[in-house]
Amino acid sequence: MSIQLAPSILSADFSALGAAVAAVERGGADLIHVDVMDGHFVPNITIGVPVVQSLKRVATAPLDVHLMISDPDRYIDAFAHAGAAMISVHVEVLPHLHRTVHALKALGVKAGVVLNPSTPPAAISEVAGDVDFVLVMSVNPGFGGQSFIARSTSKVAEVRALLDRAGNASAPIEIDGGIDQDNAPLVVAAGARILVAGSAIFRGGDPERATRELKAAALRALPSTAPASR
Repeated sequence: MSIQLAPSILSADFSALGAAVAAVERGGADLIHVDVMDGHFVPNITIGVPVVQSLKRVATAPLDVHLMISDPDRYIDAFAHAGAAMISVHVEVLPHLHRTVHALKALGVKAGVVLNPSTPPAAISEVAGDVDFVLVMSVNPGFGGQSFIARSTSKVAEVRALLDRAGNASAPIEIDGGIDQDNAPLVVAAGARILVAGSAIFRGGDPERATRELKAAALRALPSTAPASR
């Protein structure tokens, strides 16, 4: 499984999202990460369904929608129909997580579950065999530009082992929060295969170049495959 890079538009210029998306796609972005926040589950309010609809019209990369909201069950239909290809929901707010995962699958989107920094991997053990991906938060959700939590690297490895034990080796681990060229190789080595990056992409003034360089750094950390012996 190769690396997918998902630039987070949370750190982009909201007055020029179309240009931001085009730039990271030229740089090799595989996904566009969309952070939806409600000001309740997390202390920030960002964007909703209409922006996802607009992004769908301009993006060629699939939309990876992360719902940081208190009642995702109310909105998954709307985000799926707006154009999300992937939707991730937080285990911390869902008492019926199994039902929500399968409701997402029934909508034809990839179903992901999210773990906050203080939430242990064991919290998703009962759905580990059902999910399409797991998102590990490497910062506390709510705001861009935070520093990477170092322990997240070992947490990625724990989640990878959990998914493998559940017979779900094909489900990738996504990581979100403080990802840059310094720590990208570390999380890739631990098992992450989808890297979300915001500030590292958009704050330097050249998102196309930043996307290309971050993805290259991550790809270099992939375990090499030895050639078959003759």
